[in-house]
Amino acid sequence: MFTGLVQDQGIITRIAHDGDTAITIAPKAKRFVYGLGDSISCNGICLTVSEHTANDFTVVLSAETMRVTTAESWRKGDVINLEPSLALGDKLGGHLVSGHVDAVTDAIHSEAWGDSREWTFHIPAPLAKFIAPKGSITIDGVSLTVNRVTDDMFSVMIIPHTWSVTRFANLQPGDKVNLEIDMLARYVARQLEMRA
Repeated sequence: MFTGLVQDQGIITRIAHDGDTAITIAPKAKRFVYGLGDSISCNGICLTVSEHTANDFTVVLSAETMRVTTAESWRKGDVINLEPSLALGDKLGGHLVSGHVDAVTDAIHSEAWGDSREWTFHIPAPLAKFIAPKGSITIDGVSLTVNRVTDDMFSVMIIPHTWSVTRFANLQPGDKVNLEIDMLARYVARQLEMRA
């Protein structure tokens, strides 16, 4: 379980395709702590540390994870968002995030609003009922508040701090991102379906 508050960025230093895909990631900050078996959100994907050194850690991705996330397009040198799993007693500053990606979608465009930037994304049709103004959503592991919603698009506002500590500073129109809907919205929708 995560909060969607990115604690570091990591540089992909190695990708090996030998059966499953092993990806080695070097956190930028020396303070980022990890150990064997730890769960780490990597661009919003919950992955398990299978090997590590003092400078990097390796995660293994199944064919299914590669198929349903943006990990398939990751390349050596790419920078991704990192967050260690939530421990009991930690502050919950974002919202509860499972690290189970619901869909991959496209970044459409961004627009400056003062010092912040509003990013607009496509809504994958199956997720439309879960996305509402002022609701929570996770994009590449970042907990965000939905700003505006239309039939097939939604937007979020990226404040300067989030811009500086996540990969939003490098995001370009047309880039693919991992989406995870708010877990509470998922369960409310399920209950309504069961009553119908």
